[in-house]
Amino acid sequence: MTTEAFFIAYDKVLAKWPEGTEHRTVSTPFGDTYAAVCGPVGAPPLVLLPGGGATAGSWFANVAKWARKRRVYAVDLIGEAGRSAPDASRPIRTVADLTGWLDALLDGLGAEEPVDLCGHSYGAWIALHYALHAPHRVRRLVLVDPTQCFAGFRPNYLLHALPMLLRPSARRTRAFLTWETGGVPLDPDWLRLQEHTADFPTVKPVTGPRPAPDALRALRLPVLVLLAGRGRAHDAGKVAARAADLLPAVRTAVLRDVGHHGLPHTRTAELNGRVAEFLG
Repeated sequence: MTTEAFFIAYDKVLAKWPEGTEHRTVSTPFGDTYAAVCGPVGAPPLVLLPGGGATAGSWFANVAKWARKRRVYAVDLIGEAGRSAPDASRPIRTVADLTGWLDALLDGLGAEEPVDLCGHSYGAWIALHYALHAPHRVRRLVLVDPTQCFAGFRPNYLLHALPMLLRPSARRTRAFLTWETGGVPLDPDWLRLQEHTADFPTVKPVTGPRPAPDALRALRLPVLVLLAGRGRAHDAGKVAARAADLLPAVRTAVLRDVGHHGLPHTRTAELNGRVAEFLG
């Protein structure tokens, strides 16, 4: 597989986005960030952060619903597979770097008013850290099966992911995703794109501890936490209970019959509807 093949697969997924989708590149101190953009010009902004190893394109089954009343910006994370290009002279190495990158991204997008911010998995971890860093820039926060925010990974999940992480390949990626999602049919174009990420050059992602409980208790903005009922990454019930215990203004819901990696594009009716209702 080649990088060229990755972008061919990526374009096939982006073709599922609404007609008229725009493509923007925003310069930041850490490199150029790609964003797929749709929705009415001048509508309130909604920024989407994908999970680790995923791309802006992964929201293809959600944006048509959300872009009816929002200007949607879905970005490729810097250093991950996709069209964002990291600056080799200034890599993102810390949580402060990540929040600084998002500050610059929102500035570059012209987001003068607070944005709605939504992240999946690792993207939710970034989104939560950003809301703690700059709550005045976030109107509402949506966390889709957030990892490392309220609980750790299940050991069995990490054990199954290890072969794919140590020696990435299309076969190992497909096997892991099939196991995690319980064999629920996945979009074949998205799955093919994920297979191509095995050969895409990436940098080591920023990881770290979960946000401090005291910081979470002080976060007053509205938060929606949606969890994968059949996900293997963590115990959805425990995550929901912990989020409810820590966040003052949170709603939680467990979405049945969907795995962690099946979100956000598998069995989307409930997810799309809950997010649209929450955003108002």
